[in-house]
Amino acid sequence: MRAIIVDDEVSNQENLQQLLKVYAADVQVVAVAGDVNEAAIAIKTHRPDLVFLDIQLHGHSGFDLLKQLDEIDFAIIFVTAYDQYGIQAIKFAALDYLLKPIDIDELTAALAKAQKALQKNKKHERLDHLLEFLKDEKQVSPRIALPMFGETRYVNVSDIMHCEADNTYTRFFLKDSEKVLVSKTLKEYADMLERYNFLRTHQTHLVNMAYIKSWIREDGGSLLLKDGTKIPISKINRTKVKDMLAAQFKL
Repeated sequence: MRAIIVDDEVSNQENLQQLLKVYAADVQVVAVAGDVNEAAIAIKTHRPDLVFLDIQLHGHSGFDLLKQLDEIDFAIIFVTAYDQYGIQAIKFAALDYLLKPIDIDELTAALAKAQKALQKNKKHERLDHLLEFLKDEKQVSPRIALPMFGETRYVNVSDIMHCEADNTYTRFFLKDSEKVLVSKTLKEYADMLERYNFLRTHQTHLVNMAYIKSWIREDGGSLLLKDGTKIPISKINRTKVKDMLAAQFKL
């Protein structure tokens, strides 16, 4: 794979080049860039298969680079020290990212996924979804990408009634009675959906507060949803759930 590294710190550029040299001999770094303009020129000149893209770039972002490109016909692995909003956007689109300092196993896994994506030569639906998300970061109900076996579903957050952990998987229950099983943990989705009024009631349950019908006092407390589903509330979460319901519904 022909790759370009886009990072505004020379030490990070050199570190990633060294990691690729040692652990990914089939990846050839054809250019490095330190800002959006350099990156755009490098991409148009070298036509890479893969771009390692830092989120923060001298007052701009890697997302700014993507928005100004006429065509994106390469795989992307985002790299970041930490950027809360940027990571959330990437997770909503179910795209790969690496946290600095880069872990070798995570780098290897991301490269394998990138290679697989290039071989399939599919349209960048997840990247399109990311750019759609970024158009309006304050949108009340963005769409979230749910990677399933053989396909990726794009679901409005407002259509998710509740989620339930199934070992290392998460099962989504949608308002049209459809169920979607995703191979990611409930904690990851709880972190993503918290700002959209989703409430963690139990180690295995996450609830969209818009679908709560009532609080049931029996057995220490549970929630009744509008479709009749009962959601348990763990003892450790009981006070937090009561406080959030009181704040949400002005009780």
